[in-house]
Amino acid sequence: MNIDRLYRKGLRLEYFNVGYNVLEAIASILFGSIANSIALIGFGLDSIVESLAGLVLIWRLRQHGKISKESEERIERRATRFVAITFFILGLYILFEAVEKFWVTEIPEPSLAGIIIAMASITIMPVISWQKHKTGQQINSRALVADSKQTLACAFLSVALLLGLGANYLFGFWQADPIVGLIITAFLFREGWEGWQEAGEEA
Repeated sequence: MNIDRLYRKGLRLEYFNVGYNVLEAIASILFGSIANSIALIGFGLDSIVESLAGLVLIWRLRQHGKISKESEERIERRATRFVAITFFILGLYILFEAVEKFWVTEIPEPSLAGIIIAMASITIMPVISWQKHKTGQQINSRALVADSKQTLACAFLSVALLLGLGANYLFGFWQADPIVGLIITAFLFREGWEGWQEAGEEA
């Protein structure tokens, strides 16, 4: 497969990933609001940030051969910093909501829809991640390889979400919901910090 076809494959993967994440975000925030689940809302907010990162990758891949490498990397550093700041903001919001739920004993409703969303993500995201990683290595794109790891992290996050929602749905263990919210907070802070450091190292 020639390099141009590989770039087009990378673009198709990112288009699909962004489209899926947007739908996942809408569904997660909607059903999370209905069930008063901070874990599900947090998962949806993370999907929005993942979509922003995907849009950065789409821009990068579409600029192949059109602008200088220096210009491309300079703009990507700015975008990476923006996404990192967004991770921090969302992490603070979810942390506040999770702690508040523990403090006031705000019990979320069980959410079968949320469980289905988590299971779909667990099924789809590892496949997309593997394809991104393979394509990124073939075109020697560190950005696409890094994005593949972020997509895989989303799959692991889905496992935590499934366990939290499942515990509440099956056993009425409502504390699992804010606990998963705290796990998502830690994930968001880590991703934000790594993104900020990466942008600084490339400067």
